Amino acid sequence: GIVDLFLTNEWPAGVVDGADTSKVPPQVLDPQGYDPVVAELVAEIKPRYHIAGTKGIFYAREPYVNDSSPHVTRFIGLANVGNKEKQKFIHAISPTPASTMSSADIHARPPNATLSPYAAPAKSVHVEDTPKRPAESTDLQYWRYDVKRQRQGQTDGSLLCFKYTSSGSCPRGSKCNFRHDEEAREHCQRNVCFDFLNKGKCERGPECRFAHSLTEEAAARDAKPRSERRRVESSCWFCLSSPDVESHLVISIGDGYYCALAKGPLVPDHVLVIPVEHFPTTIAMPVEPEAELRRYKDSLGKYFEKRGKAAVYFEWVSQQSRHANLQAVPVPLSKATNVKKIFHLAAQRLGFEFSVVNPDGDANQGRELLRSQYDGKSGLFYVELPDGTLLLHIIDSGEKFPAQFGREVLAGLLSMADRADWRNCKLSKEEEVKMVDDFKQGFREFDPAE
Repeated sequence: GIVDLFLTNEWPAGVVDGADTSKVPPQVLDPQGYDPVVAELVAEIKPRYHIAGTKGIFYAREPYVNDSSPHVTRFIGLANVGNKEKQKFIHAISPTPASTMSSADIHARPPNATLSPYAAPAKSVHVEDTPKRPAESTDLQYWRYDVKRQRQGQTDGSLLCFKYTSSGSCPRGSKCNFRHDEEAREHCQRNVCFDFLNKGKCERGPECRFAHSLTEEAAARDAKPRSERRRVESSCWFCLSSPDVESHLVISIGDGYYCALAKGPLVPDHVLVIPVEHFPTTIAMPVEPEAELRRYKDSLGKYFEKRGKAAVYFEWVSQQSRHANLQAVPVPLSKATNVKKIFHLAAQRLGFEFSVVNPDGDANQGRELLRSQYDGKSGLFYVELPDGTLLLHIIDSGEKFPAQFGREVLAGLLSMADRADWRNCKLSKEEEVKMVDDFKQGFREFDPAE
């Protein structure tokens, strides 16, 4: 059978051969961290996804075609956790098991696919130039944080062994060049920061979610926000790592955003655009994912236009907001010009008036203005009309704003008052799976994550 997912520590030697390296980080071309044995192995098993991590940088190679196999392989290198450059160390994918895929899907080749980098001797990173790793350095992987010492091989025995401190055991035993300290192990079990234990300080400062104190009371106090966050994310409907997420509704996964069909959709093709990370609003997201959101919106716009419809986007932000979701509801082109009017009428009935963020109708500029003006504390509702205009309402602290306002307004526009509440529109899981499959078939040619 076909191997769906292959995980390795080292990067395979030659993986960049034949790829576009004009915009890759310079570390990708550094011969350090490549392994010819891994290259031989991946060339033999031909996985659909190959994920590696020891080079400490993020790199997503173009898919490549395998020799004597119908499918393509996607290689993804992940950066170190908590790296200062804020490169991606988490990457979400949503692979369909090859055993359940149709022959046409397995044979599908993205337009940017290249030849296999292993079809000929590697050029960008030569196997013979790849430095050999001395046997005594294998325990360096347990010292995750001091990258400089890792590279220079400085192991004077004064540093703690991460493996032993975190788990209570180390396969190197007495041969380990790092210190096995039982007291440090006990502190680690109380969520004390490993950097703090090892060096007496932590470069992440207040952003670190571990405790920076050796007293039990302070450690418990400092670690509480981290445990609370874990609990919130584990019960969040939209966190991909949560057991409560309905992953069968996911239609596309990018780097910072993913798309899913709405639970209890107002209309067919009702889509939610959701941050991969746990953020309360899309307008507070970092700059990098905003470009990806723009690509998703452009792709959805083309998909809807092909079906004679236009997208209306809206988002409600409140102090109770947990995980952001930007809703995209397609409306017939014949009703697109009425969207602005009906939102203004609905606002008047609730006793407020919308302000226009971008009178010129430039949606991208409108979002930038919205992001620059948002203070991170106020509640608000905004809607992006089919012509790109953004209407904004800042919600006062004592104002009772309807949580389903955007959906209710569009339900009225579409003469679907009975579908204003999503709970009245629930489908069976079988119906949802079919709905997702149908959407994916039509969206594949536009999907920016493909």
